[in-house]
Amino acid sequence: MSTSAMPEKVAAVTPAASGAFGLRHYLICLKGVVVRECLRFLHQRERFISSLVRPLVWLFIFAAGFRQVLGVSIIPPYKTYVLYEVYITPGLCGMILLFSGMQSSLSMVYDREMGNMRILLVSPFPRWYLLLSKMLAGVSVSIAQVYAFLIVAWFWGVKAPLLGYLFVLPALFLSGMMLCALGMLLSSMIKQLENFAGIMNFVIFPGYFASPALYPLWRIQEASPLLYKLCLANPFTYAVELIRFAFYGQVDWVSLGVVAGCTLLFLGGAIIAYDPSRGLITRKQGGNG
Repeated sequence: MSTSAMPEKVAAVTPAASGAFGLRHYLICLKGVVVRECLRFLHQRERFISSLVRPLVWLFIFAAGFRQVLGVSIIPPYKTYVLYEVYITPGLCGMILLFSGMQSSLSMVYDREMGNMRILLVSPFPRWYLLLSKMLAGVSVSIAQVYAFLIVAWFWGVKAPLLGYLFVLPALFLSGMMLCALGMLLSSMIKQLENFAGIMNFVIFPGYFASPALYPLWRIQEASPLLYKLCLANPFTYAVELIRFAFYGQVDWVSLGVVAGCTLLFLGGAIIAYDPSRGLITRKQGGNG
């Protein structure tokens, strides 16, 4: 069975004629979207490899070089001095979520341009639910990539408290939802696939480097007050800190509030702005012209 046929099956089992929707039908729709995204990811092995190569390069190469230069003081949630590899691990988890969230949105732009979105458009389910299902599918793939990275890091000797791998799951989920919602909001404003690829780089790299993913905020404040203010205005900063505290069974309530608020804001903007038929309309107009 091809992955593109999965939503068609979902639409077929939906009681469109009667208009009666139950929890079972919503779950079937969600399952179809999630399974399709997972199958697409499994068929794109290069995507999985690249998602691991990026953080592992930072962990194995850059961290080894910076270890002697960049010491990390005792800052919450750490109770003692930690190695640089340990400090950047939450930021590298955030990197995976960030790249994966943007790539999931890129696939939406691709589906829209290729006309595959028409399969979802025939579904009588509300648009907000379809967008939320796409987000949940993207987050599921992102979290799987994060745990694959953490397994490799464990064997490399970069370890968090054992229960931290369980405590961090809600933080990964919420942070992934925020980043997927951001990517979805951006994809709703981009008409062409090539343009979105450029916007991805414009969002990913400033968002990642202007955050405490690689350096503590107090060091950034000492080096550049302007950059420190940019970090405070960066939602990715709070996603990284939320993940960092969760590894040690703690909650950074400020980060939790900012990430949750940004998730609702980005998702609301995407629901309002997203028009999944735009790619089809544009292509039809071009063909008539």
